[in-house]
Amino acid sequence: MDFPTSCPACGSENRVEFADNSVHDVTCAQCGARYCVFLRKQKFEVLFDLGTRALMDGYAREAVASFSAALERFMEFYVRASTLERAAGTDTDFGAALAALEGTWRHVASQSERQLGMFALAYLLREGREPDFLTPRGLGTDFRNRVIHRGSLPTRAEVEAYAAAVFALIDRVLTELGPGAAHAELAQEQAFAAHVAALPDGVTVVFEEHPGMFRARRFGAPAPQPKSPKPATGGRPVNDAQAFQTALFRRALEERGPQLERFKGQAMRRGS
Repeated sequence: MDFPTSCPACGSENRVEFADNSVHDVTCAQCGARYCVFLRKQKFEVLFDLGTRALMDGYAREAVASFSAALERFMEFYVRASTLERAAGTDTDFGAALAALEGTWRHVASQSERQLGMFALAYLLREGREPDFLTPRGLGTDFRNRVIHRGSLPTRAEVEAYAAAVFALIDRVLTELGPGAAHAELAQEQAFAAHVAALPDGVTVVFEEHPGMFRARRFGAPAPQPKSPKPATGGRPVNDAQAFQTALFRRALEERGPQLERFKGQAMRRGS
């Protein structure tokens, strides 16, 4: 998957593949100018947006893999943010705290169950209560395993329900994290700064912040609010948890959808 970026020298559009570290070294196809794009976006945000793009394109099964990966990477983001937040309240140097965190994470980097355990403990230490949402039903574990490991072909409605549940969980915990998220974002900024320092002369630096679905929720319109506990026309009550999750996801998709359509449309025109 890629995204459009404009050359700072001639203004031409170049499409760039998402990089794992959010650092993109680009050579303009039109004028040959070199520039480096730093995408201020966490990996879980990129993965979730890729899932929405796959879903909008009709690739329901592929979308599940991206949504599932987004949830796992968000748990890693939470562990990093909460750990660095705790270190900020001590005399520990940020670099030393980050190095200790990186070294510790290496012990669990290839084991999802251990990462889940680290997240559960980090949540308990920060919030002072059990992460009661970490249940197979709350995480959609059975659905995920059926699709990813057993080759089940899900319907779009099933994937939308799974995406809504993942979105609601991340949105809830990200809201609880609040300003604490800035500590993990600072780590990304430091990595960017190190790359900038190593760039050769003549390379233009470009910072971009794409308004992903979670940033639209954090800095944009509020969540959809239930109008009444009982709908006048019958059917599900509006305070039903699944209905609310779906409404929240669709609201965010509406906010993000136009840009995703622009990305797709430009890619199609470029390939025609």
